[in-house]
Amino acid sequence: MTRKVLVIDDSRVIRMRVREMMPQEGLELLEARDGIEGMNMIREHHPNLILLDFILPKMGGWEVFQKIQQDVNLQTIALVIMSGRKEEVVEKVPEPFDYFAFVAKPFEKNELFEAIRLATRFAAERAKRQQISAVPKPVSADVEARVRALETEVAQLKEELHSLRAWLQERLSH
Repeated sequence: MTRKVLVIDDSRVIRMRVREMMPQEGLELLEARDGIEGMNMIREHHPNLILLDFILPKMGGWEVFQKIQQDVNLQTIALVIMSGRKEEVVEKVPEPFDYFAFVAKPFEKNELFEAIRLATRFAAERAKRQQISAVPKPVSADVEARVRALETEVAQLKEELHSLRAWLQERLSH
């Protein structure tokens, strides 16, 4: 299975550096130069991992992050935010980060891969929470008993109504 990784960064040097660090087998590396192009590629390709620069032209990384968070179909994509200015990220999203992993630029291969492992774990936890919340909750025995009692009561009322109609029709026909 080919895994898709999308690098959204306006720096050609960073995109090339990531390309050099990533394994060549079983991986499709996609690149976007700005936030708008990045969002279009996210929606079109639905990557397994997004490496997102926080400071981008046209649409910033913060806006891309918010759009990902708001779309239930995108929330389970592993996300690594990259920035040379961590303080700008922390200004928008206080630590500890629990939705994405952070890697400071410039980064070494081991730092990038540690961030990817953490981002993958966060995404798996979100996917698990989504699955749990999608499972219908069991109806308690008390509720089931109350529903049965109400159904019985409705049936009895229908019988009474039927008897009353019959009685009324008999009276009106005399």
